[in-house]
Amino acid sequence: MKFLYARVSSIGQNTDRQTLNEKEYDRLYIDRCSGKNTERPELQAMLSNLRPGDEITCHSLDRLARNMFDLQALIKEITDKDCSVVFVKENLRFEPGKNNPMSNLMLQILGGIAEFERELIKARQAEGIAIAKEKKKFKGSKPKIPDTLAAELKELVSTKKISIKDAMKRYNISRASVYNYLKREDTDKKKDEE
Repeated sequence: MKFLYARVSSIGQNTDRQTLNEKEYDRLYIDRCSGKNTERPELQAMLSNLRPGDEITCHSLDRLARNMFDLQALIKEITDKDCSVVFVKENLRFEPGKNNPMSNLMLQILGGIAEFERELIKARQAEGIAIAKEKKKFKGSKPKIPDTLAAELKELVSTKKISIKDAMKRYNISRASVYNYLKREDTDKKKDEE
């Protein structure tokens, strides 16, 4: 099967440039979250659905991963399952049992640039937050899901109607966000009791 994987950093962004030829693929997986780690529901679903001979196409390296360790680990995991991964923008292809020194060098260089770019984004964000705090304008990040859905999430997970993994998929949030919402609800209850 031919899979197409796309990722944007937030729900408001679109994936049009990454999914131009989506009709050429059997399955489309789209994550709308940071590429800082591999805890992404659609990425994990895609990896679990891989069968020998499958091929993953990704618009560019930084859509699959934003750090070298994750990028190399994902490519190894995919090729160890006798599958291929193709990066369109960089014109790179990784196949099981084939070691291409030029592709590996380009992976190192371009993957390093993607990781560097991620670190720059984090540094700029920290600088902006520091300035906003000094001016007393910092309000924190926006909630990933509305309060009504957060309450629903808490109810479903606490009554074991859905698992943490299912909550991640259902609400399109990371594992850490699920736990943050569960923790936040407990903190809010304590404040109400005081």
